[in-house]
This record gives sequence, structure tokens and C-alpha cells, in this order.
Amino acid sequence: MNVRVVDYRAPDAAEQFTRSLHETGFGVLTNHPIPQDLVEKIYADWLGFFNSEEKFDYAFSVEKQDGWFSPEVSETAKGATLKDIKEYFHIYPWGRVPPSLKADADRYYGIANQLAQELLSWVQQYTPSDIAANYREPLSHMIAGSQQTLLRVLRYPPLTGNEPAGSLRAAAHGDINLLTILPAANEPGLQVQDKHGDWIDVPCDFGTLVVNIGDMLQEASAGYYPSTQHRVVNPTGEGAQKSRVSLPLFLHPRPEVVLSDRHTAGSYLDERLRELGVKM
Repeated sequence: MNVRVVDYRAPDAAEQFTRSLHETGFGVLTNHPIPQDLVEKIYADWLGFFNSEEKFDYAFSVEKQDGWFSPEVSETAKGATLKDIKEYFHIYPWGRVPPSLKADADRYYGIANQLAQELLSWVQQYTPSDIAANYREPLSHMIAGSQQTLLRVLRYPPLTGNEPAGSLRAAAHGDINLLTILPAANEPGLQVQDKHGDWIDVPCDFGTLVVNIGDMLQEASAGYYPSTQHRVVNPTGEGAQKSRVSLPLFLHPRPEVVLSDRHTAGSYLDERLRELGVKM
């Protein structure tokens, strides 16, 4: 499997990008509108936050799912037995953010959310009509006014050598949402699984943007767009001494949006959060 790299400014970008999502569940964009200097500043500033005592003042809310999730309460991927080696902070438009970090987080959220809406309209435009007939409303309408879209700041800490055997920075998983927007992390490690079960390294050059299908879009499109399994593998050598920071935006519909005969967005999310062990 080759992950297709598409120039956002190319005349056929929408068609090529959507084709990649259908074929692999992933697409990689270059020359996109998210400013690289903003991404790098957020990485540096939040690495400082994760290394500080301040994070303990923002312990996550079970009810609202916002704030700081420590490695001890981090996710266990569906079907996995070991927790991922990571900590993270959940940012919602209505949620808590440290004051010194809020302006950049809000700016990034706005730019990335706007781009995600455009990419969703690309997907809508190039979905075959028989598949699009499954959509209960246009894809871009599903996120209109949504307060559920989540910006997650992730830190994978340096490895100590005492990690449980077999544990990974992020075990194989699919995302829950419609689309995930992910600028290249500061360190490599992201892999995607192809149709033969092989793991492929995803390009991580600074300035690239990785976009993948989530389970909700797979559900809404009756499987036409596959929610591909992906993972973050543990580094070796010098890389094991470094933190890895990443910044996924998970595009979520409003809870009442009907995805299929089986699920609304709200019922699907609740089911998956319970499976991940972060909601009772």
C-alpha cells in the first residue's frame, strides 16, 4: 500500500485525496493551510506543560472528558490488555485550557476545524451516489454547531526500559470520529495497517498533514471509507530518550446525528468510550 501524498493546492486535490481515503483510509496533504510555526510552538509549549506540576491542576473530568489524562488513566485500545504509554490533554471549545496556552490552542482549533470541514465537503463531493444515499444528511452538516470536536495534545514520554512487555506508545486502534487531522509529529513512529495486515510507516516530514477516516464515517458510508487500524511504535536507540508530541483534531458530529440504522453519533461515542475504559 502506498499512502497517497496530495498537494492541497493541486487542481485535482479533492478527487485524489478522496480516492486515497477510499483505498487506504488515509491521505497525506502538503501545502495545506495549517501554519507550521504555530504547530511547532504548540509542541514546545505543551511539552513544557507536561513536564510541569501545573498539569495536576487539570485532572480530567469523567463527566465532561476534558483536561489532563495521566499515563495511569490513559486509554487501553479496543482488544488490547495493556495501557498505551502516553499522557494527553483534551481541549474542547467549552473546556478548560491553561491560560498561557489558550490563545494558540484556540487559533489552531479554528484553523484545523475549518480545514477539516473543507475536507469533509471533498469527501461528500466524490462519494459515489449509491454510497452517498446512506448519508442521513450532508457530511458537512453533521458537524455544524458541534461542540464535540476534540483537539488532543499528546505526549509520549521517553522510554524508561521498565515498560510492560508488549506495550506500545499507542496500540493498534481505529479512531471513533468522522475524520482525524494530524500534523506531522516531532518524532516518527506512526504506522498504518494495509489490507494484507502489514504495517507501513506514514510519512512524518514536518509540514505534512495526515488525515484518516474514523469509525463514524465508516459507519455512515456503510464501509466505503475504511477506518484503518494505526499505531505508534516504540522508538529505539537515541529516539527512545525523546518525548514525542502530536496534535490530532478529531472531527465529531453533534450527538443527535444519525449515522446508520444502528447508531447516532452520541450512542456510538458512549459505546466506544466505555470500551476504551475512560468512561463508566
